[in-house]
Amino acid sequence: MTGTILNAIAILIGGSLGVLLGGRLPERLRQTVVSGLGLFVLALGVKTFFDTHNSLVPLAGLLAGALAGEWMQVEEGIRRLGAWLERTLMRRSDPPSALDAAPQSALSPQERFVRGFFTASLVFCVGPVAILGSFNDGVAGDYQLLAVKSILDGFASLAFASSLGVGVIFSALPIVIYQGALTLLAVQLRPLMTQPMLDEMSATGGLILMAIAISSLLEIRPIRAGNFLPALVITPLIVAVLTWLGIHWMLN
Repeated sequence: MTGTILNAIAILIGGSLGVLLGGRLPERLRQTVVSGLGLFVLALGVKTFFDTHNSLVPLAGLLAGALAGEWMQVEEGIRRLGAWLERTLMRRSDPPSALDAAPQSALSPQERFVRGFFTASLVFCVGPVAILGSFNDGVAGDYQLLAVKSILDGFASLAFASSLGVGVIFSALPIVIYQGALTLLAVQLRPLMTQPMLDEMSATGGLILMAIAISSLLEIRPIRAGNFLPALVITPLIVAVLTWLGIHWMLN
């Protein structure tokens, strides 16, 4: 839960600063920070990949995960979930179409709070980084990715709160519930994982990290990184099958 707690604290700090500073944060500063974090995530992905004992294992897991992810349309499902949550939750404001179209200055304090809360919650919760980071934190006790996400969300909450107000600060609560639940679920799986399974899953996660950095943070080229997420389940299964078959040379 360490990474999730850091994430919530970063949102609280960033949102509070955003309310105090208003719109005085330069956009070029945010872009430079995000680019720097993208470089860090890319380097972290490369470093994590070297946890593998045989590069063919994470390769097989990644390809199988990509096939499964494309078939299940994981990335599109995540986006549809975000869109559905936005449509459903924003119905609490009356009328939603007027709320969506209205400029910030025309919103009532209650409507502004609702828009800030739900907009920030969706941005912070929906995406492969939240899932991968929570999974790493729970299974391997590695919260580095969630620490990076905390910095990103902190700057994003600062920007959101400067225009959408104090409601953004309260988006820390859904983060704790959502990422905390994923982390606790991963903790339950930890006793089933051997060290070779953890190593190869970590290496596969490194490849996914590189995809996230290239696509979302550095914006070099679009990659549907969410469709690789099934590889985090498939890769340990490959290791389990190899161990059961007695093919230990592939894991050394």
